[in-house]
Amino acid sequence: MSELLVYGSYGYTGALVAEKAVREGLDPILAGRSRETVEAQAEELDCRERVFEAENPATVADYLEGVDVVLNCAGPFVHTAEPFVEACLTTGVHYLDITGEWQVFRDIAERDEHASATGVMLLPGVGFDVVPSDCLAAHLHDRLPSATELSLALGGMGGTSRGTAMTMVENIAEDGVVRRDGELVRVPTAHEDREIPFSYGERTAMAIPWGDVVTAYHSTGIPNVTVYSETHPKTVTRLRRFRKLLPLLGTTPAQKLLRWLVDRRIDGPDEQQLDEGSGELWGEATDGEDRVVSRLRTPNPYTLTRDTALLTAKRALDGDAPAGFQTPSTAYGADLVLEVSGVERTDVGGV
Repeated sequence: MSELLVYGSYGYTGALVAEKAVREGLDPILAGRSRETVEAQAEELDCRERVFEAENPATVADYLEGVDVVLNCAGPFVHTAEPFVEACLTTGVHYLDITGEWQVFRDIAERDEHASATGVMLLPGVGFDVVPSDCLAAHLHDRLPSATELSLALGGMGGTSRGTAMTMVENIAEDGVVRRDGELVRVPTAHEDREIPFSYGERTAMAIPWGDVVTAYHSTGIPNVTVYSETHPKTVTRLRRFRKLLPLLGTTPAQKLLRWLVDRRIDGPDEQQLDEGSGELWGEATDGEDRVVSRLRTPNPYTLTRDTALLTAKRALDGDAPAGFQTPSTAYGADLVLEVSGVERTDVGGV
């Protein structure tokens, strides 16, 4: 029987994944760095456990003995992805994670040749970041193969988990990033905004450094990619006004304070929010003359992450794991996200 190891299994999203994996009979190995927490979770779910730090690739490799697929749920992934990727390439284990950090996608993509040669699949971003947006990008490209511009927008998002908030804190002082003429280009925070016609009305959205600036280019070859997120116009104005002060939030004292606040004030969506919440993605592809537009309606982003992470992990466990760096759509097609209950795709304009 193929073995799945879930690292960061006791975090907010990792726990959602672990609990559903057990309900579906997967018998995952639960793992993380806190012995007390991992052992308590493993006892509660009647699972095996492994306790280790994801810092040194050689150490990680030792704990992957007998494992076929790793699902990394421990962010910020800029710290945990590289040791796991190196260990997986050494041991022949397929690697999945739920990152949305564009830097992580960029760095893992650079290991494509090594992964292809060793028969290992490297598939980061199997959660809300970036399954629905990547599948929407691939669908738009299928509708307009000549497209040279791709715009994606996120709307109607729910609450935030502690892990997501910690990642946001770590990157709060960073510039934005877009894809221009096939290259990643750094841009100022809130450098661009536009009005997006979501299904619930037109809303202002601000350009953000989302993972699709890397993944959508690999999935579609479209050379110009910008990702937006619904943002109140006053917030956009404030970010631009205080843009020069943002680097101060990256200093050690500010980071310590922000992490302290996150640790004490953020838990993540409750059960009602998970059950009743939803998200929406809007996408547009153009080639200068023609234009196509589509939308995706999804469950709460954390519910979707749980379901897409397990959906892709199951495929990998069953041997459906194309070697090399993959995006959700290059591995499993543009319709992958439609296999999740509650996801609806609508074509709302185009040639």
